[in-house]
Amino acid sequence: MRNKAQGSEGFTLVELLVVIAIIAALAAMLLPSLARAKDKARSTQCVSNLHQWNVALALYQNDNEDYIPRRGQGVQPLSNVDRTEDWFNALPALIESPTYQSLVTNGTVLQPADSTVFVCPNTKQTGAARFLSYAMNIYVSPWIRPLPHRMGDIPRPDTVVFLADGPGGYSSTAPSVMPYSVQARHSQQANLAFLDGHVQGFTGGYVGCGVGDPNRQDVQWQTGSSGVNQAPVP
Repeated sequence: MRNKAQGSEGFTLVELLVVIAIIAALAAMLLPSLARAKDKARSTQCVSNLHQWNVALALYQNDNEDYIPRRGQGVQPLSNVDRTEDWFNALPALIESPTYQSLVTNGTVLQPADSTVFVCPNTKQTGAARFLSYAMNIYVSPWIRPLPHRMGDIPRPDTVVFLADGPGGYSSTAPSVMPYSVQARHSQQANLAFLDGHVQGFTGGYVGCGVGDPNRQDVQWQTGSSGVNQAPVP
């Protein structure tokens, strides 16, 4: 009778369990890092989108006597998309993108995963009738002014916000307890584009997301300009 081989090419049950446990431990360590890397990549894309909007703003001002486009509907959810003076229609063509009005006319419904300057990759669908990731500073070029703001009207454009991460269904925003508030959706940070052309991320607490404007010296929403301006909002 032949003797059994002393060794075995296969794994024992205990060895398999040890291997599985090691793999699970490594996955548990790697997954948070992968999630952070993914969120960082999405935030980077968001910042890139905001830089493109700032380029469009500079081109628009150059062509329109230093005027800044209108902010849209203010505290109301976006429904009127037909005004050519509103930022989401006035600016896109300058960076070779379709206007928001043309998207609506053609039946295109923006989605959170769409690769377009209108969409922040970290935005979630809100169920709003009109989806728009970014929103313009509610105090800049409000429709109550006979004419929009000019850049020269604003004493400190380097501190005044132009566009920000919005809630998804509004064209205008500011820190507030109301639904139109700025959103901190990048690991508790909100990305902001400023009138002077720079883009920066701030924690939601610093900006006042969902709370109200803390009136930071380096993050201003009210313009400090003369004439008719948007009254302070909640």
